[in-house]
Amino acid sequence: TSAVVLHGKRLQVTRATVQASGGHQAQEARVVEHQPFEQVALLVTEPLLAGHNYTLSIQYRANLSQSFHGFYKSTYRTREGELRVLAATQFEPTAARMAFPCFDEPAFKASFSIIIRREPTYFALSNMPIVKSVNLSPWLVEDHFDTTVKMSTYLVAFIISDFKSISKMTHHGVKVSVYTVPDKINQAEYALDAAVKLLDFYEDYFSIPYPLPKQDLAAIPDFQSGAMENWGLTTYRESALLYDPEKSSASSKLWITKIIAHELAHQWFGNLVTMEWWNDLWLNEGFAKFMEFVSVSVTHPELRVEDLFLSRCFDAMAVDALNSSHPISTPVEDPAQILEIFDDVSYDKGSCVLNMLRDYLTADVFKAGLVQYLQKYSYRNTKNEDLWNSLTNASIPYPGFFSDFICPTAGTDKQSGGFCRRSQQSSSSAHWTEGGTLDVRAMMDTWTLQTGFPLVTVTVRGKNVHLQQERYLKGVDSPPPTGYLWHIPLTYITSKSDTPQRFLMTTRADVIILPEEVEWIKFNVDMNGYYIVHYEDDGWDRLINLLKENHTVVSSNDRTSLINNIFQLVRVKKLSISKAFDLTLYLKHERQIMPVLQGMHELIPIYRLMERRDVDGTEKELQKYIVSLFKDLIDKQSWSDEGSVSERLLRHSLLLFACVHRYQPCVDKARGYFTEWQKSNGTLSLPADVKTAVYAVGAQTSEGWDFLLSKYRLHAFSVEKENIELALSLSRSKDKLQWLMDQGLRGDIIKTQDLPYIIVLVANNPSGHHLAWSFLKENWEKVVEKFELGSNSIASIVTGVTRRYSTRPQLTQVKEFFSSLEEKSARLRCVQQAVETIEHNIEWMDRNFEKVKTWLKNNHL
Repeated sequence: TSAVVLHGKRLQVTRATVQASGGHQAQEARVVEHQPFEQVALLVTEPLLAGHNYTLSIQYRANLSQSFHGFYKSTYRTREGELRVLAATQFEPTAARMAFPCFDEPAFKASFSIIIRREPTYFALSNMPIVKSVNLSPWLVEDHFDTTVKMSTYLVAFIISDFKSISKMTHHGVKVSVYTVPDKINQAEYALDAAVKLLDFYEDYFSIPYPLPKQDLAAIPDFQSGAMENWGLTTYRESALLYDPEKSSASSKLWITKIIAHELAHQWFGNLVTMEWWNDLWLNEGFAKFMEFVSVSVTHPELRVEDLFLSRCFDAMAVDALNSSHPISTPVEDPAQILEIFDDVSYDKGSCVLNMLRDYLTADVFKAGLVQYLQKYSYRNTKNEDLWNSLTNASIPYPGFFSDFICPTAGTDKQSGGFCRRSQQSSSSAHWTEGGTLDVRAMMDTWTLQTGFPLVTVTVRGKNVHLQQERYLKGVDSPPPTGYLWHIPLTYITSKSDTPQRFLMTTRADVIILPEEVEWIKFNVDMNGYYIVHYEDDGWDRLINLLKENHTVVSSNDRTSLINNIFQLVRVKKLSISKAFDLTLYLKHERQIMPVLQGMHELIPIYRLMERRDVDGTEKELQKYIVSLFKDLIDKQSWSDEGSVSERLLRHSLLLFACVHRYQPCVDKARGYFTEWQKSNGTLSLPADVKTAVYAVGAQTSEGWDFLLSKYRLHAFSVEKENIELALSLSRSKDKLQWLMDQGLRGDIIKTQDLPYIIVLVANNPSGHHLAWSFLKENWEKVVEKFELGSNSIASIVTGVTRRYSTRPQLTQVKEFFSSLEEKSARLRCVQQAVETIEHNIEWMDRNFEKVKTWLKNNHL
């Protein structure tokens, strides 16, 4: 060939040469740039020959990026207020090309040798340790880093800063360090201990040593996402790494631990073994998300990380139920499309589907398959099916696959691979089907290559349980989608047996025969499966009755899934809203965190939709009802940081809920605390878990708001920034809300990294939703330039600002604005999600508003 095409973006290439190995003379190359494809071509007169080695030398210059990707500039203020500058990198998915010319695709793995020149007042970090530093002059030092292992370009990283660090060795001899701005190094201890524990856990779990001599964790003052898994130098936003034992909340500790667990899991899933192309991004992200739970439940059992797993699956289902969703594994071609799949489907649905698979295969088989996969493909790239093949292989040596699957003995030897699939259960009339070898791929293709998830309808006729599956789709009067079929690992318990029974459903309809008639049956035990269930006839009445009489008969996970499922069934007209509200009555007696939060999660958005309409006071009645459900639990809360992590998380949510929804005893107490705190000029130590509620009430007055803002700007309150932002966004003053968004865009008082969060907070405020929409329209170009088209940040703003809209004029406004933009913006998936959500809200309100009003009246609440 006489052309070599690499990636390069915003690089000024000044000279390029090509040298044949063993050749004397390097030949000059002409450089051509093709900006739309972010490519640079080197053209030579003498063609390069196949099978020969050549060295390309490229001289170029570029400015530090002003956004959050590429090789970018970040700033922070010291405790004394001095502004300091640093430079850091964020390359995933396609920004390594903004730092150096390269083959910027995950399958082009290479080893990297990096040399950085810097002033002596700064120091440099990269993936590998420094092997030598050379003083070139009194004001210039050259650092040589060790050569990396073979890896993808998006994992290369370097930071030039004046950070401080603390370090510790793992049991396996890896040096772990945490780097932060000098004033915050005292908040690094927790992350360091967590990282050491987690890195040791993963080395043992995967039976593969961590291959680098060190693992650095660096907190970057300006950072767009939560964190990034660069090999040997993971980077984090400050709130995802820094923990102050005096001031940080329980939720902050949980979030930090999970994020570190996520990035360290990537050192194996993603870094050591990488997806061949971005369409299988979920192999990285679904896994890292799933491993957060596997690892943290072992290393930090007191955090009860499993309590959060379900809400993640429900969040994924909310977007996965839309027409605009996509399969877990989905074709992507350009940088904006690639960015768009860093979403709830790749991360959260990916992790939920893996959890279902682990439950189906058993934890041991699952782990054996993962280890086999990682060992086989180390330093290589993989596709979906490579993982399924490893898991299938791991399952072959297990003849009695499930303890409760017993193959019939009468003269058969149909245990080829040992998995018997039974269609019916009564021992006398059971007919068995030959399972053959367990085929993980056939099953998992139905979950990763199809959009959406199944709704299983259960109809009980005596001992016969009739099952049907269809795709669950929130559509406005669209015909039910056909042609979808999943292999669903069904599990169920009944009034007669709390041992989960298992059954693999691979057809559109099937029947299970129970040994005896039962009073109730509950499918999807603990919601381990990524599907929802509808009970025909009086099936729901029996379950609602069960919750009313003795809700603890089923697990807290099962109660949570019933609350979620019943409201999802209302959306597709399988049930009336009054039936769903009947179920919520039992919540008066609920004490566990997951069902309580799920109840709020279903009811509060309905209140918010009605509040926006502001019609006839129905929303006030609904608010009263929601508060009455949780009143006893709220009154029981101590205003302290006592109790387990679950109790603390619940207290934080309940008190904030009660104060925001103006439950008087809560408001009075919070106001008292705020006054005391203000008198002490902010020195009084408030319990971490009640702070947000106290700030929220304090920010309702103009002087309280100003006082909170004055504290926000101080160094001492750095770990509380997000809590204070939330409180400030609850103001009823339009000027104050507008000021928050303007400042977020300016980036001085409020960091621009927090702008997406602030815009959505303002949009959630009834006084602010018009402002947020106008702000988004007026500043669209600036926001896209800063956060990149297709990014999760842009998606969260678009869906967050519009998700409470429920009128036709609002729908028209949203459609008109986005269709006025250039095609790339108009075609974004988040825009389709926003439009669909508004359509559903309109339809939901038209159908259910009067019914809710009647239900509230009839229940004399």
